[in-house]
Amino acid sequence: MSKVKGFSSPEDEYLGLGKSFAYGLQHVLTMYGGIVAPPLIVGTAVGLNASQIGMLITASLFVGGLATLLQTIGVKWFGVKLPLVQGVSFAGVATMIAIGTSSGGFQAILGAVFASAIVGLIIAPFFARIVRFFPPVVTGCVITIIGLSLLPVALRWVMGGNNKAPNWGSLENLGLAAMTLLILLLLSKFGSVAIRRLAVLSSIVLGTLFAYLLGFCDFSKVTTGSWMAFPSVLEFGMPTFELPAIIAMCIVMIVTLTETTADILAVSEIVGTEADQKRIANGLRADMLSSAVAPFFGTFMQSAFAQNVGLVAITGIKSRFVVAAGGAILVLLGLLPIMGRFVAAIPTPVLGGAGLVLFGTVAASGIRTLAQVDFREQKNLIIVAVAISAGMIPIISADFFMHFPKWVQTLFHSGISTTCIVAVFLNIFFNHFAVERKATAVKKTTDDITSSH
Repeated sequence: MSKVKGFSSPEDEYLGLGKSFAYGLQHVLTMYGGIVAPPLIVGTAVGLNASQIGMLITASLFVGGLATLLQTIGVKWFGVKLPLVQGVSFAGVATMIAIGTSSGGFQAILGAVFASAIVGLIIAPFFARIVRFFPPVVTGCVITIIGLSLLPVALRWVMGGNNKAPNWGSLENLGLAAMTLLILLLLSKFGSVAIRRLAVLSSIVLGTLFAYLLGFCDFSKVTTGSWMAFPSVLEFGMPTFELPAIIAMCIVMIVTLTETTADILAVSEIVGTEADQKRIANGLRADMLSSAVAPFFGTFMQSAFAQNVGLVAITGIKSRFVVAAGGAILVLLGLLPIMGRFVAAIPTPVLGGAGLVLFGTVAASGIRTLAQVDFREQKNLIIVAVAISAGMIPIISADFFMHFPKWVQTLFHSGISTTCIVAVFLNIFFNHFAVERKATAVKKTTDDITSSH
């Protein structure tokens, strides 16, 4: 492996064009379902037709690719320069549906995303200053819950992806996922170093081939429609701006900043490089700049994808140029709808079989981080116990916060943001306040001694 001249950090390794695109394709396959789900859900909910939803998905792939390139390659003040994949954030799905089904319509969603992204762009440097409140006891909790919160996604994929389909949870779906998982395990056990690193991609390819031979794949619609199309600017009309919608999306923006900060810290921990305040600020600015551009192509707020953090951990490929290659593939998918339709034809049980290992690896990385924590200190034990328990609430029961105000529901809808908020506040309460009290006590003792003399 060669390195970019003048750099020695693990993320700056360059593996060559061929390997970069091969490993980059793994990242695309890992997050493809996640990046197309929000536009599909929101577009259907607000009444867009099939053609419009198709354009919405294409735009999401295109902008996600551009956002990934900005985040990984970076320019001055923008881009964390770590292996982070960007795409449409799931955090705002419920809020956007609420905005879109009101009198504002789809244009109000786009306006709210743009306005909140501009606010996020302004506050990003100040938000990054909280990095000192993210020691291993906090980051370990967050990384662990990222993995745990993604496992239900893998299980839904295993069962078929659509709970209204007649084959939901069928033995065929479970068997296909199990076969993919078995292939991944065998390749990881008996393969060479190169094969082990490509085990996720190889298991998906072989699993898809196995499914095709058994008649579980339908590629008939791949050639239906245009082969190449450039996403249109303002295809859905000019964004409109409504204050209630903007306020609601600003809450989503705070959640997005929180989750992206957690993902930056998680991937920096896995890569083994420092994520200081300046670097986090650059990453958050890239997030918000991409989010501000997205509405003009008809898509939504961008954020880092947690599932790809797991891929970095499981493959050991830490190069940001690999993820940049994945970003280029996303751009290509956005320009070539036929390729997007081909990837979309991969059976979800195949993705689920690989996802079980992939997402579980994220949780394992969090446990490894927590191993650095001194659990002889009861306060650290309490921080971890309460933070992870709180993060499991929205994972176990999505209706837990249903009677709370909308802003509370938005803020705590995600186990990741819930764990992050709770862990940070508990860490401040137990560790930083304790230091201040100790310092005050020492000062008082010193003053008493001085006055006695």
